[in-house]
Amino acid sequence: MLEALFQRIEDKRADLVALTQALIRIPTVNPPGEAYTPCAELIGTRLARRGFSVSYLRGEDTPGDSARYPRTNVVARYAGRAPGPCVHFNSHIDVVEAGHGWTVDPFAGIVRDGKVYGRGACDMKGGLAASIIAVEALIEAMPDFPGAIEISGTVDEESGGFGGVAYLASKGLFSPPRVDHVIIPEPLNKDRICLGHRGVWWAEIETRGSIAHGSMPFLGDCAVRHMGAVLNRFETELYPKLAAKHTDMPVVPEGARSSTMNINSVHGGQPEGFEGLPSPCVPDSCRMVIDRRYLIEEQLADVKAEVVSILDDLTRTRDNFDYSIRDLMEVIPTMTDREAPVVRAVASGIRDVLAKTPDYVISPGTYDQKHIARIGHLHDCIAYGPGILDMAHRPDEFVGIDDMVDSAKVMAQASLALLTGRI
Repeated sequence: MLEALFQRIEDKRADLVALTQALIRIPTVNPPGEAYTPCAELIGTRLARRGFSVSYLRGEDTPGDSARYPRTNVVARYAGRAPGPCVHFNSHIDVVEAGHGWTVDPFAGIVRDGKVYGRGACDMKGGLAASIIAVEALIEAMPDFPGAIEISGTVDEESGGFGGVAYLASKGLFSPPRVDHVIIPEPLNKDRICLGHRGVWWAEIETRGSIAHGSMPFLGDCAVRHMGAVLNRFETELYPKLAAKHTDMPVVPEGARSSTMNINSVHGGQPEGFEGLPSPCVPDSCRMVIDRRYLIEEQLADVKAEVVSILDDLTRTRDNFDYSIRDLMEVIPTMTDREAPVVRAVASGIRDVLAKTPDYVISPGTYDQKHIARIGHLHDCIAYGPGILDMAHRPDEFVGIDDMVDSAKVMAQASLALLTGRI
């Protein structure tokens, strides 16, 4: 059975490449959310021709949704001929901006040296295409399978997933009994199973001062200097504390096994983006966005307290220091048990297809598993897909064709095991 299934996938190699190219050629750049609808329709039209029931669901009133940039998601379902579990493959269709430094057209889907190049090739249109090919081959090889198979193409993962998986999860589309097992084909290398991710706290800190003429700064109070004091305390106190924390989670790369914090942006004084010289003013406001990644051993309240305690101490010890802090996003760490059915099924596929023992990893950043666990209350969920994680978001992004084929075989075998209960 598996030999016949794998041969079908091999026979679909050219179709797999063509589908990946077609997806790349739709520039679903986020922000602002370009071309979501035509990309969703490409997926839905193809799957409808193969017998799937297809629904398009717009994430109305979610961040970024508008008439010009509708947050269009597609969910396709194929019901088997007998009752049974549902295996769901979820991929995000949005990609980040192309950026500079490309040697090929980022939206041409060029094939060269056994690789498909383009923005989103690795993250994660190659994985989406591989899951579609895997499912189509399985349906052809075993049309009387029990249960159901779903494929979704969802939006806005690169900006939090609130118009995509979070919205659908709030409608019950990622919860039992509708769905039992979820595989997210994120690019984490074809011999790795990603069990989850670290936690996130994004916040905006504002320091306030008093405006005055730039030639007489002593008559004002510089908010940027106050922010400089915050940054200094971060450097001398907080960063060493974070570096000393370590997790038992198998986070990759090694540096992400400690707590980290990125200064996402700092803006103070007059706005940029105009021609000419600025007027001479003391800035009365400075804003900084922090991106704090934390470990499963940490509590979010403690993570926040580490920052707030520094700010409060500056209020007591620095003249005229005044601040506010605003939460932007919170994500709790998540880690699926290694003995969960979906983990065991994919691990078996990796051993059979690749003749390798799988690595079990945790992502340094988050992906849409957070919404499936938190909102959908479904914990039999992992990320597994083709592509090299380090290529995501970079110039000349690519996905290997052999890697897509191999991953499709693993996905197909895992789906068969989950549907039939032979794990």
